[in-house]
Amino acid sequence: MPIETTATAVAELPADAELLAVPYGADLAPAVELGLHVPVSGLLAHYEAKGEAGELVEVPVAREGGVGRVLLYGVGDGSPRAMRKAAALLTRKAKGRQTLTVVPPEGDVTAFVEAALLAAYTFRIGSPGKPAVRALTFVGADEEAVRRAQAVARAVALARDLANTPASVKNPAWLAERAAEQDVPVRVWDEEQLQAEGFGGILAVGKGSASPPRLIQLSYDPPEPAERHVVLVGKGITFDSGGLSLKPTENMKTQKTDMAGGAVVIAVISALASLGARVRVTGLVAAAENMPSGTAQRPSDVIKHYGGRTVEVLNTDAEGRLVLADALAYADAELDPDAVVDIATLTGAITVALGRGYGAVYASDDDLAGELVEAGRDSDDKLWRMPLIDDYAPALKSSIADLSNVETGSTYGAGSITAALFLREFAGGRPWVHLDIAGVGRSTVDEGVLTKGATGFGVRLLLEWLTR
Repeated sequence: MPIETTATAVAELPADAELLAVPYGADLAPAVELGLHVPVSGLLAHYEAKGEAGELVEVPVAREGGVGRVLLYGVGDGSPRAMRKAAALLTRKAKGRQTLTVVPPEGDVTAFVEAALLAAYTFRIGSPGKPAVRALTFVGADEEAVRRAQAVARAVALARDLANTPASVKNPAWLAERAAEQDVPVRVWDEEQLQAEGFGGILAVGKGSASPPRLIQLSYDPPEPAERHVVLVGKGITFDSGGLSLKPTENMKTQKTDMAGGAVVIAVISALASLGARVRVTGLVAAAENMPSGTAQRPSDVIKHYGGRTVEVLNTDAEGRLVLADALAYADAELDPDAVVDIATLTGAITVALGRGYGAVYASDDDLAGELVEAGRDSDDKLWRMPLIDDYAPALKSSIADLSNVETGSTYGAGSITAALFLREFAGGRPWVHLDIAGVGRSTVDEGVLTKGATGFGVRLLLEWLTR
């Protein structure tokens, strides 16, 4: 659901705050004078506090007409990571309250406010659970920092909402409708237009579904002429059964989020104007539902992609790369970008390699890779660069087509790397990055800034990169 918690900056500490959060450091000294009935340093020492991020001591205080609470919270070393941990903890502690007044610690206020808002995110269909805190007030915070944090958090929430929506509601046409609501120019190709223009990969993946595929294009142009044009390409598989290469039941339960990359693209472009981005950005979301039926593509079929390259489909569950290939080829042929970034929950192999803490970055350009890794570090959408090993390229050879969509034998393995090598074939030699977010696109726990389900990973990263 959209984050309903509001965030505002005020100049002075209100005297009647019902719930007040005040930071302390390793010296156990609070950031403001509280006038409690016992010395704060002694109180914290009693609770054996050390000033670490994640520590929280609750103290009752007298308020006119009742009792208030002061939350003393540790901020650790004051790093952005510590700030985010402390902020998320405060929001979760204040769940169900009307307001939380926060004295923010010194440091990255944007990271602090952003984390506080993200921790307030919920998605529920049916009776609501315990509601998030309604309003966050930050004392002495920079208004611009709070405004940016709100814009970023709302974009992340949009990506989470889109990915968390069940496939009984969400199909390619529904996703196109949501894109059209974002107050940016949108173009949508339906199945007839996809057929007429030769988008064979998107059509092949969508053949088995009663809900036909779509290609969605969103455009952002800054008020002043931009010196750079970036294309973002997102995988938009609104449900992935595996097709005729059917997934096991357990593996299918999370597949409503297999369009998380496409959700990120929509969310990022929705926020660029409010953040004053000065780069031109085009988003492409290749949307299809991968289902088994009498009309579904078969293993051993050969499809012709946009631009004419042929691919032998050996596994219909390797469908994300097929829809992305069409979009990448179109971007190269028609949009003339300076850089292309695709993002997708693409391979289970990357979860084995990197777990659920880091997204993978594959790149044809070292500078572009470095920019994104740095943006990931600063935004907390952490990336790890993976190798594009040319010696593995023979894995994708086909005896009857230009390429196969998966390795033809078991010589190479490295499924995430070979998937990236496949995509590189369609990027046209331009500066290109592939982000495999299969491990980080979903969370299995409610913890920190994450809520169980879609994470919106990639939104903060790309907004950081595009608005520097």
